[in-house]
Amino acid sequence: MTEGWTWTGSDRYDPERERLVEALCTLGNGRFATRGSAPECTAGPAHYPGTYLAGCYDRLTSVVEGERIENEDLVNLPNWTLLRYRCLPDDAPPGAWLTPDSDSLRTYGVQLDLRAGVLARRLFYRDDRGLGLRVSHLRVVHMGDPRLAVQRTAFRAYGWSGVVEVESVLDGDVTNAGVERYRHLDGRHLVDHRTGFEQDGIGWLTCRTVDPGIRVALAVRTVTRPVCPARKDATRTGTVQTYRLPVGPRRSATVVKTMALRTSLDRPATDPFAEAVDAAARAPAFSRLLSTHRACWHRLWEQGELRVPGEAGRILRLHLFHVFQTLSPNTADLDVGVPARGLHGEAYRGHVFWDELFVLPYLTVHFPEVARALLMYRHRRLPAARAAARRAGGRGAVYPWQSASSGREETQTLHLNPRSGRWLPDHSHLQRHVGSAVALNAWRYAQATGDRGFLHSAGAEILLEVARHWAGAATYDAAHDRYRLRGVMGPDEYHDAYPDATNPGIDDNAYTNATAAWVLARGLDLLGELPDARRAELTERLAVDDEERARWEEVSHRLYVPFHRGVVSQFEGYGDLAELDWDAYRNRYGDIRRLDRILEAEGDTVNRYQASKQADTLMLGYLFRPAELHGLFARLGYALDEETWRATVAYYLRRTSHGSTLSSLVHGWVLTRQKGADAWRYCEEALLADVADVQGGTTGEGIHLGAMAGTVDLVERGITGLEAGPEGLRIAPVALREVPRFAFSLCVLGHRGVRLRMLPGRLAIRVPESSLGPLAVVLPEGRRIALSPGEERWFRM
Repeated sequence: MTEGWTWTGSDRYDPERERLVEALCTLGNGRFATRGSAPECTAGPAHYPGTYLAGCYDRLTSVVEGERIENEDLVNLPNWTLLRYRCLPDDAPPGAWLTPDSDSLRTYGVQLDLRAGVLARRLFYRDDRGLGLRVSHLRVVHMGDPRLAVQRTAFRAYGWSGVVEVESVLDGDVTNAGVERYRHLDGRHLVDHRTGFEQDGIGWLTCRTVDPGIRVALAVRTVTRPVCPARKDATRTGTVQTYRLPVGPRRSATVVKTMALRTSLDRPATDPFAEAVDAAARAPAFSRLLSTHRACWHRLWEQGELRVPGEAGRILRLHLFHVFQTLSPNTADLDVGVPARGLHGEAYRGHVFWDELFVLPYLTVHFPEVARALLMYRHRRLPAARAAARRAGGRGAVYPWQSASSGREETQTLHLNPRSGRWLPDHSHLQRHVGSAVALNAWRYAQATGDRGFLHSAGAEILLEVARHWAGAATYDAAHDRYRLRGVMGPDEYHDAYPDATNPGIDDNAYTNATAAWVLARGLDLLGELPDARRAELTERLAVDDEERARWEEVSHRLYVPFHRGVVSQFEGYGDLAELDWDAYRNRYGDIRRLDRILEAEGDTVNRYQASKQADTLMLGYLFRPAELHGLFARLGYALDEETWRATVAYYLRRTSHGSTLSSLVHGWVLTRQKGADAWRYCEEALLADVADVQGGTTGEGIHLGAMAGTVDLVERGITGLEAGPEGLRIAPVALREVPRFAFSLCVLGHRGVRLRMLPGRLAIRVPESSLGPLAVVLPEGRRIALSPGEERWFRM
């Protein structure tokens, strides 16, 4: 499947796998990305070209089951890659347009150069007369100039001489139609198309989105070798340039399409049309674009690579590659969040969920500027989160479960069960725990980087407003002598109500309550550490008085966490639900990852059972080190010893269907830290989630960015026990036999390029030369050392 830095997407043409190949071979630069689709093909059952610009959303209204439903989607932009070709031999009639679906296709290969960010596709056709044509495509989405992309196609004839007729197409007749279950919804987001040509072989297209009317301009410069005149045709939604290129057994021809993308989202604001045409005209030749692109990738890997030997390491490298497609240093200049499915497809409509909880830990210690920018996306939407809290009758900030451009709640009100064909109410907006994730990310970014400026400004506003929401949402229950959080949903997502209940939501989700208590405690800590002037300013502006701070203190000690049968309950009443006959359902259906859909199609509901889609309570073991988790529960007045936590882990392992790619990741993380026997089984499943498309077709709709970044973080932080904070770099390694050795560099507390190497029983830390002071390191059993810049030390573990 892989060799070194080359990922073989496909070594034969299989239309049923083509969309998976397209997603896994997507090229991007953190500003926009283009799926790894075949240039010869438009959208159809096997192929789905797509180009997506970070933050480019559009809102449309559709009628579903008689109801008007609004959805804001990441927009599929015009297809700049389309290239049609056919053979015109000297002594024969013209052949048909050739595609991977042609009967004359003899060989087909797709390879991704991970080191350089280059996609190669090679095809060979031979017809019944023995006439052959070799076609080679190279594609780049430029990492150095994030507004450019280029595609070079080479043709060579075998056994004949004549002409290859080529159509270089810029196609604006595209829709959002990449996800089958969304096809009942309106997907035509681009209107007001204008097309035309400029000098030097430049075709252009402008259009805008429906709402809010983002202006989009693409310009494509087409250059051929040998140079040939073009026939130019401008249609209502695109441009076509037709060339006749002479070819023969010893004479090849090339076509290079260089695309420039500009929009009204760009800063500074300019005319997208004029800028796109100018950029396409001034863009360097293909060879120069390729060399500068490779140089950018070299620097990117130098700062971000994790080196792990073997097959696991190659998959981790692919995962990192796709993190960079979506979130690169170019992203630091944008107002965008972390799209759960990358810029690789239209699943989840390109929305931002809580996946930054799994992505930011990696970015924080490798690309802190990018992590900060993603947190600022949340800060800019703090007014919308405050408005959401007011609408709910509360105070503070309620971040949406699904976010897009404005920060309003974008979670759909209905969702389709493709198994039953029924549209069902969607209550997942009740996952208010996303606010705690945003606050935790802000706090941990500042702890790892030492960026107190952020923590005392934007970070403080985020954390204090989320804390304020939790303190106000908690209601006192005299029977328990505790504060409770009612009517929520946990990360599990299966349980959105109690059996036979008329109102949605469950009470006292353990994960939600525990993380809310953590946020309240950190809010109090932050108020205590702020400089006097900043504290006075914030408390005055936010109107946080002594009475409110006293309530935060009380609630942070008295939030209710339910237990049953010696384990932490996922939520109040979870232990009273019926047990599911797991073996019976596995025997009947095989794959039961989406148990909720199976049960609904049977006329039943997963709300009746002790069955979870993904890790919920066990997320606490992912977020917090054992000592930190035990301390959090102790603050709440609960004794959570090692035996109780191990029993809790075992309990939920038996009751989880792993309907999310994040589930295996979290279980693998928790078991690795516990040195559990099944740790690698879950880690391996997380590694293979997208590569093997374990969810049966979902990866073709977009990769799972949280799981990809999370697997890298599992090695870097999970196995090493790495955590950065004011006391320094804390390390507490655990051995995972399947990953015995690895190395990576990180940025921590101002030090850039700190190098860690793990070997069986040994650990090396090297601090690069700099003008900074020593880096404090805390080893197991509390051993503390200081490493001076330029020093490397080895330790036995």
